[in-house]
Amino acid sequence: MENSKERVNRLINQIKDFPLSPGVYLMKDEHEKIIYIGKALKLKNRVRSYFSGEKDIKTKTLLTKIHHIDHIVTASEYEALLLENNLIKKWNPRYNINLKDGKSYPVIRVTNEEFPRIFRTRTIIEDGSRYYGPYPDVKVLDETMALINKMFPLRRCRKMKKRENPCLYYHMAKCSAPCCGLISKEDYRKNINRAKNLLSGKTVGLEKDLLREIKRASDVLEFEKAADIRDLLLSIQKLQMEQKVEDFQEESRDYIGVDVAGNFYAFAVIQMRSGKLLGKETFRNEYYGTENEAIQEFILSYYSSVDRDFPQRVFVPLKERALIEEYLKKEVAGAENLKLELPVSKRDLAVLNMAVENARMDLARKLQDMGNKPALEDLKTLLGLKSIPRRIEGFDIAQLDGHFTVSSLISFKDGKPDRKNYRHYNIRSLKGDIDDYKAISEAVARRYTRIMNEGKDKPDLILIDGGKGQVNAAWSVIQALGLSIPIAGLAKKEEMIFLPGEKEPIDLPEGDRALRILQHVRDETHRFATEHNQKLRKKTLSLSSLENIPGIGPSRSKKLLIGFGSMENLYEAKAEEISRKAGISLEAAEMVKMYLDRKGKAEGS
Repeated sequence: MENSKERVNRLINQIKDFPLSPGVYLMKDEHEKIIYIGKALKLKNRVRSYFSGEKDIKTKTLLTKIHHIDHIVTASEYEALLLENNLIKKWNPRYNINLKDGKSYPVIRVTNEEFPRIFRTRTIIEDGSRYYGPYPDVKVLDETMALINKMFPLRRCRKMKKRENPCLYYHMAKCSAPCCGLISKEDYRKNINRAKNLLSGKTVGLEKDLLREIKRASDVLEFEKAADIRDLLLSIQKLQMEQKVEDFQEESRDYIGVDVAGNFYAFAVIQMRSGKLLGKETFRNEYYGTENEAIQEFILSYYSSVDRDFPQRVFVPLKERALIEEYLKKEVAGAENLKLELPVSKRDLAVLNMAVENARMDLARKLQDMGNKPALEDLKTLLGLKSIPRRIEGFDIAQLDGHFTVSSLISFKDGKPDRKNYRHYNIRSLKGDIDDYKAISEAVARRYTRIMNEGKDKPDLILIDGGKGQVNAAWSVIQALGLSIPIAGLAKKEEMIFLPGEKEPIDLPEGDRALRILQHVRDETHRFATEHNQKLRKKTLSLSSLENIPGIGPSRSKKLLIGFGSMENLYEAKAEEISRKAGISLEAAEMVKMYLDRKGKAEGS
């Protein structure tokens, strides 16, 4: 039976015969089932890239499933894109983008019937109906439907049959009775179009019509009717104000935000129509291609999936847009004038950032719902651990100019903070020196000596906030204690993972789910260490310490504390306020402020 190495070598040899031409590649599993479809300008180079260089965990996962790779040559990259999209729709491969709603928000449906109906639904049916939404806020949806039902007498029956006598809704002025022929198709269509304008946020013409009706009613002294129409106008304006974003031009726009964690992608689409925010849709799925490929595939799936109210402009964080835009304009009805763009103005960038944040939050919810097991499994594979690191303990050092040196010890269980097992250590061995390595060594020694003496469970992984030096210092202590607890370090800024005895750090892509777990632990250790360091400094800063400030003696020190009541209040005060409340000169107050900034508020390293 073929082992993994033999299988990979066979695939690499197969790729040697691939052409340097545009086309589509189809990755299949051992049962000849298509599991991933991609396109390429140069087939050979693109497919070969899967088997060369460092790979992230999601790509490694995909590679374990591939048993055979087919390809189809096309005349151009555009034809490859067209074929890729059609094949994905046909075969629905497991590792391609499959639009899954982050939440099944309701929408408003305008049916594609001779006399259309308008109603709320959560089901999208591709029958030519027009959909508006989704509506994350159901209250807004209810208000919208109530307004439509009040303004436009549209049919409500599911199956319209010819009748001699109209139903009760007609007598309540809530239906125009097309079943009895009491309204023409043209007049009914006018009502539908006005309702669509309301749903699209295009209410300027509608509001002008209502103002004219108010005037006509007032002119003939029908004040009650005028008041009813006025109430409708106010309802429209209120509904639009609830969703309005100021300063946007009178054109329609979509903003597509994306976030990624490992092989999980989330997309958020924010819809703007006539300068007003109409709704948001979120989608998420597993995907095993590059981020650019994921975005391209999402755009094709999203705008090809149902009869959409296409915007004029789509802002998306994608550099290679021309090919996708050409495809949509040629192949998707209604998208002829659509443009894909990067945001330039601050306003567009702000809304796109809002979409990205929505995608990030949706993905965070997804990962939380899943639990952290997949990320912890990735971490086990990445670090070569014997078991999943269910319990992780983290250390960080904070100090100020060699003083108030402390170490934090935090604990995570199954990827979540386990705060009852948080500890901190006041470092005793430095005596004013600055030595992170020695501080880490002391904290680790104190922690695990006690664990050994008390017979408590050891963690599955120790994470040090720092680089190679800090990791090796901690590892030396663990070895000296005769323990075999795995250790890793995560350096700030570079976000590199260091392992003891390894020369080169591990560099994971931003958003990798294993990296996110480590970042969460590292950030919590830093927060806890800095917080305790600041408490120590504030506790130590007392009346006597204020007396050490040049120009501030015992008398002024007392005035300062009496005037502000506490050191905390004094920290927050500006120099002018210190001068006024303590009755000291502005120059002396500025000296106090400089001292407090340095001693009381400086961040621990």
